[in-house]
This record gives sequence, C-alpha cells and structure tokens, in this order.
Amino acid sequence: MAEVITADSIRTALRKGQPAPVYIFHGEEGFYTDMLSAEIEKLVAEEDRDFDLSILYAPETEPGAVIEAARQYPMMAQRRVVIVRELQSGHANRITCTAYLNALAPYVREPSPTTVLCLCVRGMQAKGADFFKALKEGKGVALESKKLNERMVGATVQNFITGKGLTVDPKALAMLCDFVGTDLSRLYNEVGKLTVTLGPGAMVTPESVEQNIGISKDYNNFEFVSAIARHDEEKVLRIFRRFASDPKNNPPQVLVVNLFTLFSNLLVAHYSRGLSDHDLMQALGFRYPVQLNDIKAAQRWCGAWETIEIISLLREFDSASKGNGSRQDAFDLLYDLCYHILHPIGAKGVRW
Repeated sequence: MAEVITADSIRTALRKGQPAPVYIFHGEEGFYTDMLSAEIEKLVAEEDRDFDLSILYAPETEPGAVIEAARQYPMMAQRRVVIVRELQSGHANRITCTAYLNALAPYVREPSPTTVLCLCVRGMQAKGADFFKALKEGKGVALESKKLNERMVGATVQNFITGKGLTVDPKALAMLCDFVGTDLSRLYNEVGKLTVTLGPGAMVTPESVEQNIGISKDYNNFEFVSAIARHDEEKVLRIFRRFASDPKNNPPQVLVVNLFTLFSNLLVAHYSRGLSDHDLMQALGFRYPVQLNDIKAAQRWCGAWETIEIISLLREFDSASKGNGSRQDAFDLLYDLCYHILHPIGAKGVRW
C-alpha cells in the first residue's frame, strides 16, 4: 500500500534531513503551505542562507529563472533550497498557474539531487497534467490542503492534542472546537498553548481551557446547547444574557449552527429507535458515549414533530438574521427563537 502523504509525515521527513527533491503545496487552506515551506527554509542554516536559499515570487520570476536557480550547486551548505511563492497568481506576462507549472515539468522530471525545490500555491487547487506526471516520475511530493469543514474540526483538534501526548475531556474538546472553528492557524496556536503549559500525559480539561485560552467553562456554546437539550430554561436565559452582553465574541449565527446540529441529530435518533447506543453513535458519527447525553435529554421532551418544527424555526432564524424579511437585532431574534424552541407546538397544536 502506498504511503499516505500528510503534513505530519512531510514535517517528520524534513526534520530527519530526508527531504524530497521537489514539493508542491496547494489547496484552499494555506496554513500547511506556510508551515511546511517554513520547515523547508530551515534545511539551510541561517549563516548559509545568503548563498544557498533563494525565495522567488512567481508573478515576477519566469519559469526558466526558477529552473536556473534550482540547477545551481550549493556553495556553503549541503543542499540548495529554492522556494517559489504566489504561484496561484501565475506570471505577469499572462502565464497562468497551470502553464507555469507545466513549464517546470522538464526540471521536475529530473531534479537536481542537491536542490530542494518548493512550490507554493495558496488558496486554490493546482492543475497541470504534464507537471504532476513529471512530479511522480521525479519522486516529488504534492500535498493538497482542503478547507476544514465543521464535521472535520473535532477529529482535527482531537488528533492534534493526542499527537502531542495529551488526552482531552469531551466537554473541553467541544469548547475548543467552538472557539477555533475552521481556522487552522488559530487551532494550532491555541492548542499549542495547552500542550506547552500542561506537558506530556496530561488531560485537557474545561478548567485548563478556561485558564490557558480564556474560554469560560460555564458560558460557552457547549453549555448553551446542553441547557437547551435539558430544557433548562433558567440556564438558557442566563447564558443568553452573557452572550448578548458580548456580541462580538458570541455571534448568534454560530450558536444556531450548533443548535441545528443538535436537532438534526435528534431527528436521526427519533427515526433510529431500537438501535443500541453503539449503533446510534455510529449513525451520528460520534466518538464518545457522553456525546449521546444531550440527545437522550432532548428526547425526553422533544418528539419527532417538535424536532421538525424546531429545525424549521432555525432555518427561518438563519434567513431573518441575515436581513431577509426582518430588520430585528440578531439577539432579539435569538431570544424569540429560544422561547419557541423551549415551547414547541408539535403535533398537539398547543405550546409545550
């Protein structure tokens, strides 16, 4: 089986002094492009960089000049490093990114054994049949970084934490996921603080997240959704008031995304009756039994008809909060939404 290329496997090889002759980093998510190109720069010692490190910019550098730089022999270091940035812009002479890459194919097919060439394409997927065929023949490495979506956040945060030798409490994981969202730079920066502070073998707890990152363990999206699931009206209003006092850091639209996740999962649970907890976890894509707690709590008061009604209300809020058919403040809309969620009509035709 072919080895799966990941950012971690590339970084490990680089730190072992085992670089590939050519790298191309591309895709919508630019974090790994920046991180790995910085690692490649480190292949040349600080004192040798004036001679053996070339950082070029595609819009102002012809493909031929890149090849010429890559063909040069190192002067002081063991190897030369040539990094080409902003390839997504192509060249000023109307050479597209694809044409630029294909123009590099002859070199990429037979790269210099004493040079590491790194090509950076930020914000888009690189294309070029000739280039990628040549890259494979020349034993180069390509890494495409796709934009992180909501469903991938939990696993990404979890893997990063466990990769640092730590474990994480499910509530702390949910707090971190809500805080960092899909921003990989923010994820690595914030989780990095925890790994340095706590040390190997420690557990990331809600308390450690609150102390080191500044997320309240009592007033956060996780607790808000949990209070809704448990029909704890007093706690819902208490957290709502805290969020309303700090709207910049607690946008209602983010809260509603989490509520939609709760009730869409609840609807799956309603129509999956008879499944064991293990099978229901698989159906919902959960990793921990504790993640079923909110679902089970909501099932006690919110039936299938009520759930369908609430999902419809969430869609209406999403539209109204964006100014479609309403000029109300988003938190006023959220207050009304919370009331109707906690008092659904459902199939009975009366408020709960």
